[in-house]
Amino acid sequence: MAKFTLPLWVGIFDDPDSLLEGAGQAKEKGFEDLDAFTPYPVHGLEKALGLKRSWVPYVTLICGLSGATLGYLFMLWTSAIDWPLNIGGKPFHSWPAFVPITFEMGILLGGVSTFIALLVATNLPRFKPFVIDPQLTNNRFALVIPEKQDKVRDDIERFLKGAGAVEIKKITG
Repeated sequence: MAKFTLPLWVGIFDDPDSLLEGAGQAKEKGFEDLDAFTPYPVHGLEKALGLKRSWVPYVTLICGLSGATLGYLFMLWTSAIDWPLNIGGKPFHSWPAFVPITFEMGILLGGVSTFIALLVATNLPRFKPFVIDPQLTNNRFALVIPEKQDKVRDDIERFLKGAGAVEIKKITG
């Protein structure tokens, strides 16, 4: 997700194909920090917008493995080193008994870290949300282009009209 710099130009499209074409053309024209809003997933939109692969799965993997390792080491330390109890003649380091807690600790830390990483990656929560178009959650699609110094108002507006936008809006804040 792009970090928005105001003002923003929004082109509203009626169908996902014209949005995909418009996003691809915008990337070719040199527009940067593009974003799109759709009522459902549109396959190929990430590539058309030039978005990179998310870093969230790597955070999940690292934290999940760390949680499993810490859970296993904690059980090993408590049952074999700190407070060894001979229960039914079982060994102090009984790895089959450690498997459920190891698994659960991996899932717990992986899940919590994924939630936090998603909040960070998507800049949520937004305390001052803006509504581009109420129909975006129903049947319309939006391509968002931030206005920058090198791309002036007329260039963006002309481009969005040529790309097939049925409506063009400017969001200033």
